[in-house]
Amino acid sequence: MRTLFSKCLVAPALFASTLASAEVKLPFTLDWKFEGPSAPYFLAVDNGHFADQDLSVEISAGQGSLDAIPKVATGAYPVGFADINSLVKFLDQNPGAPVTAVMMIYDKPPFAVVGRKSQGISTVADLEGSVLGAPPPDGAWAQFPVFAKENGLDMSKIKVEPVGFPTREPMLAEGKVDSVTGFSFSSYLNLVRLGVPEEDLTTLLMADYGLALYGNAIIVNTDYAEKNPEVITGFLTAVAEGVKDAAADPMAGAQAVIDRNPAGNVELEAWRLKLALQDSILTDYVMANGLGDIDVERFEKALEQIAVTYEFKGEPSVSTIFTDAYLPASELLMMK
Repeated sequence: MRTLFSKCLVAPALFASTLASAEVKLPFTLDWKFEGPSAPYFLAVDNGHFADQDLSVEISAGQGSLDAIPKVATGAYPVGFADINSLVKFLDQNPGAPVTAVMMIYDKPPFAVVGRKSQGISTVADLEGSVLGAPPPDGAWAQFPVFAKENGLDMSKIKVEPVGFPTREPMLAEGKVDSVTGFSFSSYLNLVRLGVPEEDLTTLLMADYGLALYGNAIIVNTDYAEKNPEVITGFLTAVAEGVKDAAADPMAGAQAVIDRNPAGNVELEAWRLKLALQDSILTDYVMANGLGDIDVERFEKALEQIAVTYEFKGEPSVSTIFTDAYLPASELLMMK
């Protein structure tokens, strides 16, 4: 016969078991491998922010936005991280697909042209008469015609050299091209690692030169989100806390990445994280308005710019591409 004392011992164990079973498993796919900019998600794991929301989040590496978006649209992953411009085209080609963006992370996309002053590239105008290295599948190269149009560049005066991703920065370091398209925080650091002096580098962030486009966002499977709104809001709350942690201690963020990618370099990833925070995440708009939401007027202009290089099959609608319905309370999104 169990005594009252034994029942008191069993009850806490049952209570703890109930709490543990209440934790929701939520697979999350990144768009790329584990690097500095993915630190906020790993910090949200390590610092207990996901656990505080009763979530058990498993983070998987990706192979680009064109890999991450279908994973979420098919329901293989309820949540992902992908370029919203790629999502715009995906939804145009697959109308009604159950996927949408719910939290903007890269308020400024990292699309950039990185050149060398010693090879005559200091301003946008210097690109005319120069040799530009661009991988054909590169996201930044895809936006270059819009960038050129916004800045009055004559594309016929720029010699474009198709290059591979592995040879892009080495060719610039060797002086075989004068500039390259790429992500600001990746191409810049790759060139420094190759021995190009920082003072010789010019980074032309397209968002600073007329590009209205947004960058990467948290995306969700809409069928899952509609059935589990509290799970998605909890996830976004934890992500916001992870961004704050990464901003407060980039080295700790980089270490969280290296713990999952031992082949990396903690100092390099801390540097990459700082550049991503500075250029793409903690923008003036975000610091004033909070993380995660969009400016609808700007987004509508972005859709017009996408149409410069992409022929829409239908009429794009902001409401099908992005929703703020799952964002947590605004005070939780403030980064100050």
